[in-house]
Amino acid sequence: MTTTTPVAGTRRRTRHTAVAWLFLTPFAIVFLLYTAVPTVAALGFSLTDLRGTDLRHPLAVDFTGLDNFVRLMEDESFLRDILNTALFVAVGVPLTMVIGFALAVVLNSGIRRLRGTFRTLFFAPVVTNVVAVALIWQYAFYADGTVNKALGAVGLAGPNWLDDPNLAMPVVILLGVWRNFGTAMVLFLAGLQAVPDDVYEAAALDGAGRWRQLRHITLPLLLPTTLMVSVLLTVFYLQAFDEPYLLTDGGPLGTTESVALYTYHQFGAGEFGMSSAASFVMLVLVALVSLVQFRLLRSRV
Repeated sequence: MTTTTPVAGTRRRTRHTAVAWLFLTPFAIVFLLYTAVPTVAALGFSLTDLRGTDLRHPLAVDFTGLDNFVRLMEDESFLRDILNTALFVAVGVPLTMVIGFALAVVLNSGIRRLRGTFRTLFFAPVVTNVVAVALIWQYAFYADGTVNKALGAVGLAGPNWLDDPNLAMPVVILLGVWRNFGTAMVLFLAGLQAVPDDVYEAAALDGAGRWRQLRHITLPLLLPTTLMVSVLLTVFYLQAFDEPYLLTDGGPLGTTESVALYTYHQFGAGEFGMSSAASFVMLVLVALVSLVQFRLLRSRV
């Protein structure tokens, strides 16, 4: 029987701690360079009147306190963009989750032999280059695009989807849903495969049908997965940028401009202070919405 002296135990813990820090160091360096430092810098810029023309004379930049945030709250276009972003989240998240969950249930039950093929097929939009996807959608929804040609084949006159203020947003949201339901499907499928089969067998012996099994077994056991998927998708839709930028650049009339796109446009216009303030508002929105989701769903997990 061997015994461990206190000195040997201390040396082992010190060695383990050193190894842990060694593996953490690359992540810490990347986090500091690309997250922590830019975040602190953006916070500082948001409290100044920094513009693109001031870069040659940084000492001429004035500290303006919360003026940029006040200007944001008085900017009707920014308030409109907050509503646009809320619409992205309110429609995009549940639609993506429903489609992803429905496909996961089908893949987990009916067509197990072709599960790998369909999983790859449905997941393809997630890993496809977003620029290529956006170009395809532009061609599809142009006035003389594929969608309108298909409608014309059955005698219907299609609208100019991307130039119509009432129709551009649904097209942008559909692109977001199309790009993300594969991620939701894979996560839900992993959750479904973790549910033991004997639970369903016992329920079937008790006379529970498919609907009752789904309602009383599948959905409750998938609550942790549902929480994770909802938070991930909410963060994604709150930061929606690629879809509105590539499809419409925020148009027509700003009806598809998100907060992230507003931040980008302000930066492009040289309004670095306003752009930084808008990015912080978005950061606060993401944090608050994620916190609310955790509070609402965590108590039921």
